[in-house]
Amino acid sequence: MKRIILIIALFTGSLTLLTAGEHEYVIGEKVTFESTVLNEERTIYVYLPQSYNFSEAAYPVLYLLDGRTHFLHASGITQFLSASGVIPEMIVVAVVNVNRNRDFTPTKLSQVAESGGAEKFTDFFANELFPFMERNYRVQSYDILMGHSLGGTFATYVLLNKPEMFDGYISVSPYLMYDSNLLVIETESNLKPKFSSETYYYMTIGNEPNYFEALAYFAKTVETKSPKGLNFEYLQMLDDSHGTTPHLSIYNGLLYIFSDWKLQPEVFNEGLAAIDKHYKFLSKKYSLDMQTPENTINWLGYTYLNKGDIKQAITVFRENVKRFPESANVYDSLGEAYENNDQFTDAQKNYQKAVELATSKADPNLKIYKKNLKRMQEKLTQE
Repeated sequence: MKRIILIIALFTGSLTLLTAGEHEYVIGEKVTFESTVLNEERTIYVYLPQSYNFSEAAYPVLYLLDGRTHFLHASGITQFLSASGVIPEMIVVAVVNVNRNRDFTPTKLSQVAESGGAEKFTDFFANELFPFMERNYRVQSYDILMGHSLGGTFATYVLLNKPEMFDGYISVSPYLMYDSNLLVIETESNLKPKFSSETYYYMTIGNEPNYFEALAYFAKTVETKSPKGLNFEYLQMLDDSHGTTPHLSIYNGLLYIFSDWKLQPEVFNEGLAAIDKHYKFLSKKYSLDMQTPENTINWLGYTYLNKGDIKQAITVFRENVKRFPESANVYDSLGEAYENNDQFTDAQKNYQKAVELATSKADPNLKIYKKNLKRMQEKLTQE
């Protein structure tokens, strides 16, 4: 049995997943910069969606507290759900800890060393991290914050004090008992009666009885006040512990926030115009500059191709080439449609373009594109 060794390597420039005897797979970038607000060096890990290098699109951002712990599995969840068409493609930013007791806590307690830095940490996000991301990456102004335990405490602090900073919150086992239930008490007075835009707060707890009373009171207060524009859900995950709640909480939290994102079969069956209309609706609801994804259009094209409607498949694939001219995959798909229609010269032309783009971008599907091109070249030679 061939043994495969998986290594997670942290470099200044990238976070790389290596497999023995094969090419490296880069899962993200490691970025370090100086924070004036916090007077220290801070590190973030950044995951970019697959289409980032093939388009000029901008993306929503998922920010992770306790970033070193959650970066790998949260990036995987985001990639999987977006590829399944149930959430948008997203950039993931994992904020690596320096002092979580300091950064995540709202007040100073004598028994918690260096505590009480939540306000300054909020300023770090607003005045340094957000602008840094805007300068260096194509981001949309749609941000989600995920925090676990004390990170959930910080997420709740931001909801109550700077609710407009994030469009969505995933608060996992938040330690709301901090400072004699301070945030639970402040919810009654500080929770805004109206949110300027649709905001989502998704809260979970594992089988952690010490948390139940505080979180139940917090949930009751939120539900009683029912602020306009705030979508709230609280879920008890009694089969999970404090340590295992984050993974499913991120998964289900993203599905909750983007509950309208999934393209329904009846819309898909109506064709590209109806699909475009769906994504225009999503753009309006989530205040996103959203276009129909390349993968969705490709899926539609292959649906026509598999039904034998080659003419309509070619039309759809050509539209995908028009919208995503830097993607190797769209040319390969159009080449396949032409091949099925016995338009071998056109097929070869598009397979060649796919190989050229894939080579320039180190596309992992390059071998497939080369195989298709070689097959078409041989077929033309035999004619």
